[in-house]
Amino acid sequence: MKACAYRWDVPFRYPVALELAGRRCVVVGGGGEAEHRVRGLLEAEGTVVVVDPEVTAGLARRGEVAHVARPYRRGDLSGAFLVIAATEDRAVRAEVFAEAEATGVLCNAVDDIAHAHFAVPSIVRRGELLLAVSTGGRAPALAKRLRRRLSGEFDWEYAALVDVLGQIREQSLPERAVDFATWAQRWAAALEEEAELLALVAAGDVDAARARLRAHLEGKAAVLAE
Repeated sequence: MKACAYRWDVPFRYPVALELAGRRCVVVGGGGEAEHRVRGLLEAEGTVVVVDPEVTAGLARRGEVAHVARPYRRGDLSGAFLVIAATEDRAVRAEVFAEAEATGVLCNAVDDIAHAHFAVPSIVRRGELLLAVSTGGRAPALAKRLRRRLSGEFDWEYAALVDVLGQIREQSLPERAVDFATWAQRWAAALEEEAELLALVAAGDVDAARARLRAHLEGKAAVLAE
């Protein structure tokens, strides 16, 4: 199959993960899509404000969400870090984007690339492991399909594995006695045993997983295998 030529005019080409903890995040709209977006913002520990005369029952039950029960008006983005325009009214999305542009607030408008600074990818979250699929806002249905595929491939054992890897890395960095290239090679060799490590953490034998990793990082993996 002949590869398609890459399109350099595709929007949102720079992927980034944002820190939202404690930051004011405004959602304009109160329907099902707004509820979905609010869920993601809360998972990221954002401080969420929903602006809309009416909200879904699910949003109404979320006591941690501040509800401004009226239509959006200019000034609602004061103090916000980002805004999501989750309303079907294109004119309102344009107004939200204009205020965001003027005040330096990051803006995403649902299904409206022209009024967005960024696209929200479809994600699979396994603890601290985050797998994101984005089509630059051009084919969200495909992104969701690929997310489901990844969700089936990466089980929750990966969350435990990331924890173990993080602990070992934090403990080993101060005592690292080899150059960076060797260090990177040892990590690569350790992760060649991904399946074995996953099996150990899934069985609850985290100590054995740690020992296996340390053996690689200390250059003693061959001894451990004997």
